[in-house]
Amino acid sequence: MTEVSNSSTAFVRVLNARDADRPYALDIFNGVFTDFIEIHGDRRYADDKALVCGFARLDGTEVAVIGQQKGRDTKQRQVRNFGMPKPEGYRKALRVMRLAEKFRRPIITFIDTPGAYPGIDAEERGQAEAIAFNLREMAGLRVPIIVVVVGEGGSGGALAIGVGDRVLMMENAVYSVISPEGCAAILWKDAAMADRAAESLKLTAKDLLGFGLIDDIVAEKTAWKIDRVDAEQPNFDEVGRSLKEVLGKHLKEVRSLSPDELILKRFQKFREMGVWLGKKTRVSEKH
Repeated sequence: MTEVSNSSTAFVRVLNARDADRPYALDIFNGVFTDFIEIHGDRRYADDKALVCGFARLDGTEVAVIGQQKGRDTKQRQVRNFGMPKPEGYRKALRVMRLAEKFRRPIITFIDTPGAYPGIDAEERGQAEAIAFNLREMAGLRVPIIVVVVGEGGSGGALAIGVGDRVLMMENAVYSVISPEGCAAILWKDAAMADRAAESLKLTAKDLLGFGLIDDIVAEKTAWKIDRVDAEQPNFDEVGRSLKEVLGKHLKEVRSLSPDELILKRFQKFREMGVWLGKKTRVSEKH
C-alpha cells in the first residue's frame, strides 16, 4: 500500500482534486491505454458527453473503460457539463458494461465528478432510477471491475460507476457522500466553513484506506499544488506509469477469479462496509 503524506489538510486535498491541470479520463484513456475506441449514446435518449465510454487495451489485455470527463476551459466545461452526468450518461455506461460482460472483458471505471447533474431535465428522465439501476446491475456483472477515483468522487454521481472488485484512489483524490461546501451549508448554514467540513467528512485517500473503503492508493509524486504557491507542474507520464502499474497488479488478481467468485467477493466487500455501533434491540413481534 502507498503511504500518503499528512502535509496538507483535507480541504487542500479537495482543491487538488478539483485542479484543472489534473489528468482527466481522456488523458488516461489515451496515455495509459492503447487502441481506445469510444462508444456513443445510450440507445434511448442521447449521448452524454460528461461520461466517456469505450474499449481499449491495457498491456495487450482488452478492457472496457468508462470515465467521467470534466473540461479545462469554459467551453469544454459547458460541453462536458462540468463532469456531471445525466441519466443517459449512466445508461450509456451500463450499455458498455453489458457489452464487456458479453465479450468477457474486464471493466475499468474512472470517477471524477462533483455529483450527478441536479437539473430538472435529469430528474424528469429518471436520475435516481438510473443510478440505482447501475448499482444493482454492477453488483451482478460476471466480469472483473476495477474502480479508480482520479479526482472528485461525489455522492451518487460517483457511486453509479463505483461498484467494483477493487476500488483505488489517486493520492490527491477525494471521495465523499457530499461536497464540503454542501455539508457546511447544511450543518452550519455557512459554505465558508467547508474546510472544517472536509476534515470531518474523512474524504482523503488515506482516511478511506484506513476505513477499508478502498483497496489501494495510486502515488502522485508530483506536488499537485499542495501549498497552492510555486507548485510543480503535473507530470502526466509519471502519474500514468504509477496508475498503469497499480491497475496491472489488481487486474491480474481479479482475473484469476471465476465469475461466481467475483460476484460473491464483490457482495461481501460492500456488505462489510460500515460498522454498527448502536445497542442491539429485539423487535417486538407485534410490529
